[in-house]
Amino acid sequence: MAPAPGTTAGAPVRRLTVLYDAECALCTHVRDWLRRQPRLVPLDLVPAASQEARRRFPGLDHGATLDEVTAVGDAGQVYRGAAAWVVVLWALRRYRRLAHRLSTPKGAWLARGAVLAAAKWRGGQRQWGGNGYRRADGWVYEPGLGWIYTGPGCDDGACATG
Repeated sequence: MAPAPGTTAGAPVRRLTVLYDAECALCTHVRDWLRRQPRLVPLDLVPAASQEARRRFPGLDHGATLDEVTAVGDAGQVYRGAAAWVVVLWALRRYRRLAHRLSTPKGAWLARGAVLAAAKWRGGQRQWGGNGYRRADGWVYEPGLGWIYTGPGCDDGACATG
């Protein structure tokens, strides 16, 4: 579970910030799940590429954080992709043992597979709606219903569909 090159290797992690794509249904589902989990290490859940993320981490490639889950430790450690998932699981009381298993060579293979599967699912979701469903364009995700358009002129339920 090594941090990315150029970060503070070996420093203890006492707090993690998880950057997630706030426009992604899977990402926001995981964010909500993380909020409910008992933690051994505090987690801050911040939308990737947001003003808050840019303020906290001015040197980070914020465009990349939208494509790949990123966790940042309080001493500047940066974890991406599978390593980010493992370190976030390590911060959770019920999943620390699993995180230790996923940090082994065989476990890392499984963690990478899970991250690739999630990325493939996200990519499919983006393509299904053409350019994807974005909150900024008037779309809202409702669990159980999916994406619903609530843009201008839809207040009465009579949206133009063309």
